[in-house]
Amino acid sequence: MTDIDYKLEAVPATRIAADDIDKTFRSSTIDLISGALGGKVLGFSDEWFAEAANLLTPTAPIRQPGKMVYTGAWYDGWETRRHNPAEFDWVVIRLGVASGTVEGVEIDTAFFNGNHAPAISVEGCFSQNDDEVLSWKGERGGWETILGVQECGPSQRFGWKLENPTKKQYTHVRLNMYPDGGIARFRLFGHAVPVFPDATDAIFDLAAAQNGGVAISCSDQHFGTKDNLILPGRGKDMGDGWETARSRTKGHVDWTIIRLGAPGYIQNFIVDTAHFRGNYPQQVKLQAIECKSEGEPGADAEGWTEVVEPIKCGPDQEHPVESLVKDKPFTHVKLIIVPDGGVKRLRVFAKRAV
Repeated sequence: MTDIDYKLEAVPATRIAADDIDKTFRSSTIDLISGALGGKVLGFSDEWFAEAANLLTPTAPIRQPGKMVYTGAWYDGWETRRHNPAEFDWVVIRLGVASGTVEGVEIDTAFFNGNHAPAISVEGCFSQNDDEVLSWKGERGGWETILGVQECGPSQRFGWKLENPTKKQYTHVRLNMYPDGGIARFRLFGHAVPVFPDATDAIFDLAAAQNGGVAISCSDQHFGTKDNLILPGRGKDMGDGWETARSRTKGHVDWTIIRLGAPGYIQNFIVDTAHFRGNYPQQVKLQAIECKSEGEPGADAEGWTEVVEPIKCGPDQEHPVESLVKDKPFTHVKLIIVPDGGVKRLRVFAKRAV
């Protein structure tokens, strides 16, 4: 792809093998443009064969061989017409958080074979004006390079880790596809830069992804990922919660650890089992820790403190509970489910430890 006239900065980035993408990004960052987080497609050059909004679907792409629609074969992704007269097709996306910094990119061309995108690039901007951003269309406008032109191939996941994560915050990104074709999913891994309340005694959800929370580790996520716990809203079905495999061992528990968006004095929690009606945990426990060392605390680290009495769970409901320790700052929370099962959301309402 050396004959492209639209020149971008050569941003140093390391290619990440498909099998390593999740473990590289999912324990330290969030997908800033996920549809579940509120990421939204604002505009595109074309979506004749398949809608651009599919790029932001949080679940993996699916295939339905033989399914035909008015425009042709059905695809779970974004697909444009052939013979694009411009250098690239584009889609503009507003992040699902107020703004964010970027560490990496994933492009998944699953099931696009012969109609896949040969190459992509990613640009970003910071703006409070959606209309202005859209007015740039496929032109330079105020876009800055996040990831320069990278080659793609058929039906596989491609990941790139920026050698220097962006220091600048972005509100919008533009995915460029050279010259046309199909992409199933687009992930933008990074960190939310939240807008905290001015009042230091304000109480808000410090575990929420929009407020900088990150689910860093868990014991198991067989049916539903830990990252769902900190999403907004109560979801739409069991598929967008955290759910573990059935345990067969006496005394078994499952757990997940969430790094709060800022150190805080925890006031209360909500454990939500929405949509989990026959597979909710019997009991939930909550612990917290103030981690002052580099790195993240493990499940067995010294210093975890019980912050609530054990909660007896019920199906498809919110379980509010007061914190037993409101005068000590914490940086991480550990949700423990006994013995296994599913939880939709965890809310950690706290005052920032300023």
